[in-house]
Amino acid sequence: MDDGFDRLIRKIERVVVWFAGIGAVVVLIQMLWISYGVFVRYGLGKPDRMVTEATALLLFPVAFSGLAFALREDAFPKVTMITEVMRPGIRRMLDIINHLLMFGVGSFFAYAGVSATIRSFNSGVASEILHWPRYMFWAPGAAALVLFSLYVGLRLIQLIRKPAPSGDL
Repeated sequence: MDDGFDRLIRKIERVVVWFAGIGAVVVLIQMLWISYGVFVRYGLGKPDRMVTEATALLLFPVAFSGLAFALREDAFPKVTMITEVMRPGIRRMLDIINHLLMFGVGSFFAYAGVSATIRSFNSGVASEILHWPRYMFWAPGAAALVLFSLYVGLRLIQLIRKPAPSGDL
């Protein structure tokens, strides 16, 4: 049974995979840039001031780019020793509560990220050494957090719509 809601989730999941891929590319860029910085500092004795600031500014978008992908792959750490012995209906209720918590926390951080992006855009503030606008560093992380909140909300609705296990709860 494939309805429009399932198709919407699959489309969002494609975006989730792209965000994770972009985050992986940024990590590779950071790795190469940091390696260059270490070589220039210790090999040539001429430290590059841009390396430290750029990698620090890129940490925010990278930190959240794979968050929705981790949810898609069910890769968040879990302690299942207790939940495995519970009835399926109780496990389902715990999953719903878990998704509600993720939605609440993700929405809060999405709001904070979007707010910071808008404030940094309006203020025109730039990084101290690179002189790049700071909103360019806030926007990808805020977008990733909004994507995570949207995706966890859709997964929560999907979980609630799914019928409870038979004879339980």
